[in-house]
Amino acid sequence: MRILIVEDNERLAESIRDILKHRYDCQICNDGETGACLLKDGNFDGAILDVMLPGKDGISIIRELRQNRNSMPVLMLSARSDTDNRVLGLESGADYYLTKPFDVSELVAVMGALTRRKGEVMPAVLTYGNISLNQGDFTLQGPEGSIRLGKKEYEIMRILMSSREIVIPKETLLLKVWGNEREAVENNVETHISFLRRKLEFLDADIEIRTLRKLGYRLAEKEMKMEAAGR
Repeated sequence: MRILIVEDNERLAESIRDILKHRYDCQICNDGETGACLLKDGNFDGAILDVMLPGKDGISIIRELRQNRNSMPVLMLSARSDTDNRVLGLESGADYYLTKPFDVSELVAVMGALTRRKGEVMPAVLTYGNISLNQGDFTLQGPEGSIRLGKKEYEIMRILMSSREIVIPKETLLLKVWGNEREAVENNVETHISFLRRKLEFLDADIEIRTLRKLGYRLAEKEMKMEAAGR
């Protein structure tokens, strides 16, 4: 799950990333104009916005997101703790308003709550066919046992299982899973898809990852092969 941290205090932004990096893929941006452009592209699952930013302030960014019907969960950060400013942030569309300095445990808890899909409780286990993905410990389970996935394998499988039979473009997987990492190349998507296919086979899954040429990937139930007639 990708989170954009828009915070002009570089040390604070890096601290937030370090706090959340074990659970989220965090990218840092230090100015409002760039942050607004990145969020507009729609390649993030959530955002942490400072109110006071160079270029464009956090209130303007969140208003633009909501005007464009973007329901991405947003946590707003500010050194201003008075009621009027908190109300302004929330009325502008922020999902939560956290004042600086904040408690680390509160930050983690709030982000966990906000990143639940569309404000509903994200199930701890995603299931499709005879395969389940445990989001707590990254394990993929089937009739033949369970396998713990690597972080990027897990993210790909989570996206595919959440989308069910919807086609996910390779570019989308690349952006959501690798982001701006140096090794973010298309071959990595193909390699991890191959790893996941082997693991699904090992688990005796009745679902499979299908490739749609020039379109992307999707999960689908395996087609039952008919026995040859006249056997």
